[in-house]
Amino acid sequence: MSRGEHEHPTITLKLSGHQAVIEPDRFTPGSYQLVVDGTPQSHVNIDNPDELFFEYIQRIGHVIDLIGDPGEPITAVHLGAGALTLPRYVEATRPGSRQQVVEIESDLIDFVRAELPWDKRANLRVRHGDAREVLGKLPAGLHGSVDLVVVDIFSGARTPAHVTSREFYELAAPLLSPRGVLAVNVADGPGLAFARGQAATLSAVFGNVLGLAETQVLKGRRFGNIVFVASHAPLDLHWVPRLLAGGPHPAKVIEGAELAQFMSAASVSTDATATPSPLPGRTVFQIGH
Repeated sequence: MSRGEHEHPTITLKLSGHQAVIEPDRFTPGSYQLVVDGTPQSHVNIDNPDELFFEYIQRIGHVIDLIGDPGEPITAVHLGAGALTLPRYVEATRPGSRQQVVEIESDLIDFVRAELPWDKRANLRVRHGDAREVLGKLPAGLHGSVDLVVVDIFSGARTPAHVTSREFYELAAPLLSPRGVLAVNVADGPGLAFARGQAATLSAVFGNVLGLAETQVLKGRRFGNIVFVASHAPLDLHWVPRLLAGGPHPAKVIEGAELAQFMSAASVSTDATATPSPLPGRTVFQIGH
């Protein structure tokens, strides 16, 4: 571990070789951003972990808020750790929740723990390893008992192909409780070929799927993030208006016939055909110091 150009904590991750840097948010005291290989991966507010910054993380936060009763503890599995923004959020808003975090970059976890420690009271277990491999080895007791699975896996700026296939989602599906939901962060640009394929793939595994994003992203006019929410049971009819009202604005939800049209020409991604998510344009992430 070292200090970067501007004395920010910095580490070169052993597995990927990517450089991870923790930078203070100049505009929000007590907040920090984790940047990996030049890509902002996490933003955390140490003083107020229930405040979320990135748009797509806010949208996943709204999904979490709608599970069960407000403040009720849940069981959650997070695939991809970053700076543990969402595990911190769950603990802050639903104290007593049981959480497991899976991260392949073990030294990233150690780095974040040292620089941005989380609440020691949190019932939080970190599992080291590839998300797909760890999914297949999770305790049998978790099957059918997990209320939330978050898939937010990146190597640098891209999601690896092997965690985008039907076979991958079939490993995650048995974890979900009757009320459980799987939230997937999908990054894509104009044309949305990757996102459409992910919608088709999730729909092949789960009975209910919806997409949530900023309007211009869903229209394919700029690179951005779409959050797909999947479940075995029908989602509550109140979810859509509440997700829209929660923002960030402008927000749009696609489901039902509109989702079917969105993915109509897309093929289901399999292990034989899966591809990584597309690289963002060079101007999408511009890190200021």
